Amino acid sequence: MNQMPAHPLAQGDLLNHYVKKILTSRVYDVAVETPLHAARQLSQRLGNNVLLKREDLQPVYSFKIRGAYNKLAQLSPEELARGVVTASAGNHAQGLALAAKTLGVSATIVMPKTTPEIKVEGVRSRGGKVVLHGDSFPEALAYSLKLVEEHGYVYVHPYDDPDTIAGQGTVAMEILRQHQGPLDAIFVPVGGGGLIAGIAAYVKYLRPEIKVIGVEPDDSNCLQQAMAYGERVVLQQVGLFADGVAVAQIGQYTFDICKDYVDEVITVSTDEICAAIKDIYDDTRSITEPAGALGVAGIKKYTEQYEVTGQTFVAIDSGANVNFDRLRHVAERAELGEGREAIIAVTIPEQPGSFKAFCAAIGKRQITEFNYRYHTDREAHIFVGVQTHPDTDPRKALIASLTEQGFPVLDLTDNELAKLHLRHMVGGHSERVSDEVVLRFEFPERPGALFNFLNKLGGKWNISMFHYRNHGAADGRVVAGLVVPEDERHLVPQALAEIGYPYWDETRNPAYKLFLG
Repeated sequence: MNQMPAHPLAQGDLLNHYVKKILTSRVYDVAVETPLHAARQLSQRLGNNVLLKREDLQPVYSFKIRGAYNKLAQLSPEELARGVVTASAGNHAQGLALAAKTLGVSATIVMPKTTPEIKVEGVRSRGGKVVLHGDSFPEALAYSLKLVEEHGYVYVHPYDDPDTIAGQGTVAMEILRQHQGPLDAIFVPVGGGGLIAGIAAYVKYLRPEIKVIGVEPDDSNCLQQAMAYGERVVLQQVGLFADGVAVAQIGQYTFDICKDYVDEVITVSTDEICAAIKDIYDDTRSITEPAGALGVAGIKKYTEQYEVTGQTFVAIDSGANVNFDRLRHVAERAELGEGREAIIAVTIPEQPGSFKAFCAAIGKRQITEFNYRYHTDREAHIFVGVQTHPDTDPRKALIASLTEQGFPVLDLTDNELAKLHLRHMVGGHSERVSDEVVLRFEFPERPGALFNFLNKLGGKWNISMFHYRNHGAADGRVVAGLVVPEDERHLVPQALAEIGYPYWDETRNPAYKLFLG
């Protein structure tokens, strides 16, 4: 949503306009100047100097307090008296609540019912009035705009507002003041674009030789898509793991800056984000939320892609508002993202001595997970996690070694069905099930969601298999088998559209065929 038309200034004046707004921002009434922390272990591993801008140390554990407070500080007394409202499932909500409390302003925060409890309580503890509405951000947004019409509140956008952008831009002002030596690039997490727009405006005005590089999850890359097409696009699906940047369309004000002053956008996988969370923990003993680790994940991807050494990079550690329950999933996936674990399926002969022969073939590598499933009188299938090393013993070397020794291997390291579900389901063969369609879902997590989902899914066809996982996040993960006769297969897409949840057809997934098909 935009409250004003796109900025009319010519590009030559745009940076000057924003730099003046950044320099006069009033963020320090409540925000703090965060340190630039040297990531020594990561720097040594990558052969580059990596610095972390510790925005996780703000009073609300996120940079969002900067933009929220600066926006409120620019409002007139009459506007402040009306009270403010926003829709947010994340850090903007807590930032606005604290900003409003500091200024003595009434703040209403509309949050989806699926918002993690830590963020809901974070808003309430800072004096914000929380209204839980809808299962997704668009529903919460629509309701917040309805409140504007009904009560005359001033709407405070999470990212697409010049004053908000200017407040976030003070991060760049601090970086250039704190590190006055050579600086090659700043890696910035991207959701709606407020942070990267503010940083790009300030940096490109004062130090244009410094690259500004955006980092997005590969399933939530609205800026990368907009840069590729030369205009704002709307993503059909948005991944929810890095919920702090789960935005379907880049902002208009933010894109006006990004399209000309962001040098590159890099995307990273969930596993790479988890590995970056671990990297930050190893260097700082702090736990970053998934969105906050994007900058480090981007640096690692960039150095690998371009094979650069001896450079100085800054990663914006943008926030630390993560549910404790999610750390189980992070720990499970971090080694995969670092290339230190391989997940493989191996077929072995069903005969005495097969286990011993397989363990001998693995050699001195550590086995991290082992699941066995009898298949026929002639063979069995094993689901195995094996510790590897990206430099001295990469995954390809392990697979080549096993193959040469006569063990058929299927690499499952990048197979989401295997990593999310099958590793917990080995042993599920059924000889009686035929006509099975296998589907993987993400659905909003709220009270009653699983029951409602089962009602909708099981009302048309028999459910032959079901596995559900939740990681303390706003989404549940399900894999389900449906018994659908061949002449009814064409009805499945329409039925799934009625449910309305993102899904993937895994019926032909080779991991399913090996262990469950």
